Amino acid sequence: MESLVCKHWHHCPAEEVTTLLTTHPSKGLSQFESAHRLKHFGPNSVTPKKQKGPLIRLLLQFHQPLVYILLAAAVITLLLKEYVDSAVIFGVVIVNAFIGFIQESKAEKAIESLKQMMTTQATVLRDSKWIQIDSVNLVVGDIVRLQSGDKVPADVRLLSCRDLQVDESALTGESVPVLKKEGMLDPETILADRRNMAYAGTLVTYGQAQAVIVATGDNTETGRISELIAQAADLSTPLTKKIAAFSKILLIAILALAALTFAVGLWRGEGVVEMFMATVALTVGAIPEGLPAAVTITLAIGVGRMAKRKAIIRKLPAVETLGSTTVICSDKTGTLTENQMTVRRIFAGGAIFEVEGNGYSPEGKITSGGSDLSGKHPEPLSETLLAGVLCNDSRLAETDGLWRIEGDPTEGALITSAAKGGITVGDAVEQSPRLDIVPFESERQFMATLHKKADGNMLYLKGAIEKVLHGCSEILTADGKSAAIDREDIMKKADELASEGLRVLALARKKIDKDKLEVDDCLSGLTFLGLQGMIDPPRTEAIEAVGVCRGAGISVKMITGDHAVTATEIARQLGIGLAGGASGEKPRTLTGKQLESLTDEELIESAETTSVFARVAPEQKLRLVEALQARNHIVAMTGDGVNDAPALKQGHCRPTAVKVW
Repeated sequence: MESLVCKHWHHCPAEEVTTLLTTHPSKGLSQFESAHRLKHFGPNSVTPKKQKGPLIRLLLQFHQPLVYILLAAAVITLLLKEYVDSAVIFGVVIVNAFIGFIQESKAEKAIESLKQMMTTQATVLRDSKWIQIDSVNLVVGDIVRLQSGDKVPADVRLLSCRDLQVDESALTGESVPVLKKEGMLDPETILADRRNMAYAGTLVTYGQAQAVIVATGDNTETGRISELIAQAADLSTPLTKKIAAFSKILLIAILALAALTFAVGLWRGEGVVEMFMATVALTVGAIPEGLPAAVTITLAIGVGRMAKRKAIIRKLPAVETLGSTTVICSDKTGTLTENQMTVRRIFAGGAIFEVEGNGYSPEGKITSGGSDLSGKHPEPLSETLLAGVLCNDSRLAETDGLWRIEGDPTEGALITSAAKGGITVGDAVEQSPRLDIVPFESERQFMATLHKKADGNMLYLKGAIEKVLHGCSEILTADGKSAAIDREDIMKKADELASEGLRVLALARKKIDKDKLEVDDCLSGLTFLGLQGMIDPPRTEAIEAVGVCRGAGISVKMITGDHAVTATEIARQLGIGLAGGASGEKPRTLTGKQLESLTDEELIESAETTSVFARVAPEQKLRLVEALQARNHIVAMTGDGVNDAPALKQGHCRPTAVKVW
């Protein structure tokens, strides 16, 4: 049974995977075998870390050097029948402990509420029948079916798939859904590039697939990250270190002075009892019993202010640590960026147009050379926008003023850019109703739709630049006429957009005297309309925050699982790694593969001098934080993905649940 655990499922042929797992792709496991494996491997859930109980957390509030001194003083004064003094000291200690305990309890409850997730349902093949069961009852070797909207229930190897796209941003930092496919991969392929695998907790955004489960529970990538979290050290904050050091010095000084006072008194002929009483009084008087309470109350006020800014602080000293931070390491997707694809540039009719606004909100405008077009869009631009709306299966929805995508983020970006150009989905569909569709497939790399128009039926197509250009014989010019296409010039424009970290889609059209589409209709005779370049843009508030940090002498570093070109461009726009803020320069970038070859000493040096780390794995994020700490940096880590968790735990200051910036 132990042989079922493997690190290179992506490198094995699909037939070999099912053989090794003793399962059958058309029959699945028997109920008896699945029950046996469930008993052996345990439920498909990550084993939760054992939490400290309320009593232990309360007792830990007394685990401070200064509190030990206060307790000793309280006991001594009690023995000396100084009941009022003893009661006051005990009261200060108890109030201090309960303030800390109550604050930590509130934070723990808030954190637990964020972790509450309903058990997902999975479609699994058992005894040749497809059934639905709770995902916790899945076992290694189960054959499962995935489709749009499903959460991947465990780590799986894909056996067959049709246009499967999976949102892996929480695990890898990839800003757009990943197109999956069958087949073998190189054994050294990194997690983010394993196209024939899908991982627990990621979300299917498009397509269907059949897959075999290769890992469950603690053996999944999510489980491995949980283990990394447990291994990360709990570090003392600068404040706790200073208080501990001060307490030791204070204790030594008080005891030394007490001993000297007692000795001098005896030398001068004073009685032993009288000198002992005087020495104890001096010792108690020298202890700053108000210090722990003053520090705790001050930190609690800081925690309250942070809470009003939607930041949950679990440990009180973390508030002070924020003020001591020298380096902030941040994830990109969803933290520094919107996690919403946005069209930034459009190339149509030989001109480049700028698109304003962020995210899926239709607010914004399209400009040319800084001038607002005010609805006077040239035909190539209008047709490029219209093609993006009509050749589209997604929709935007508004809830309480917030816009979200129902479907593919790339298609959502096309709908939004069209809305900024005055073209809405409703009007477009009403004027050009759909007659037929050639759906997107990974082999074709394009999608086409056929629409009825007043002057005849029109085919609209969108897809990868190479595929679309191959079928184009002419281009729509600025004056609305057709001309011979210059493929080299268009590829040059596409490369320019891609160098800015933009994901580029090409759009084309074709008049057709048919009511049904065939794939061959989409392969020739097309008129090229334009390119739309999109990116997950940086948050406006993040740009401001990076500037504030730079002014405060705090270095900001981006650590992401996304591609290097995209990460570098976003960092440039944010001003990360640039002394004067965002400019035409680009910050120094290292990839996860490059980090693998570095020794510990080289990594420490690179962590100091590099601002962007792209395509990195969770354990590499953890290693980078440790490298910065080796240079005595106070490191704050921010992020909202599963892949950020180990580094969050290792950081001196780690917002556990934050609306960042």
